[in-house]
Amino acid sequence: MRLANTFTVPVALDQAWQVLLDVERIAPCMPGATLDEVDGAEFRGRVKVKLGPITMTYAGVARFVDKDDATHTAVIDAAGKETRGGGTARATVRTVLAGRGEATEVTVLTDLAVTGKPAQFGRGVMAEVSAKLIAEFADRLAAQVSDGANTPPAIAETSTADDRTAPLRSDTVDLAGIAGVPVAKRLVPVLVGLLVAWRLVHAMGRRRRSRRVSR
Repeated sequence: MRLANTFTVPVALDQAWQVLLDVERIAPCMPGATLDEVDGAEFRGRVKVKLGPITMTYAGVARFVDKDDATHTAVIDAAGKETRGGGTARATVRTVLAGRGEATEVTVLTDLAVTGKPAQFGRGVMAEVSAKLIAEFADRLAAQVSDGANTPPAIAETSTADDRTAPLRSDTVDLAGIAGVPVAKRLVPVLVGLLVAWRLVHAMGRRRRSRRVSR
């Protein structure tokens, strides 16, 4: 299943490209997501979601497969899995940036494959939910680049005994609020796949030493 989403960043093309590749800067913009580790071209993270009184955590991994600074295009493969359960999703995400005067248009094309009950949902439901999630991300990112605010890093610089704390941003995605309770109960793995893939795609190009968040 292919999903297409577009949003605008209120900065020029070159600046937008650098911002979207700055993992620490954009980490707080994605609802519910935390980047745990960057090891070369591989990226690992978590997505925290809420469905009624229940909170669930999903783990994901992504690998950079292509990045073109000349065309401002990047591609990754990503996968997400429930930490306690069998829900899974895989995605290939292609992000393309295009200048629009003093702003930049960002197009995200996601090829998504899911297993189990979520596979029964049609493209219409999937597209609506992904659009709402990406709209929230775009709003947060636009506010950040417009204000020029300094944001807390999503990855701890060290992992000593003195800083064994939870990530600074710990917001949770309320799936029932986005998709409605009946749909959300069966759509959780799909939503998580979208979140993990979309969140991790912006970490590509940052070839760093492996760093972990202390738990």
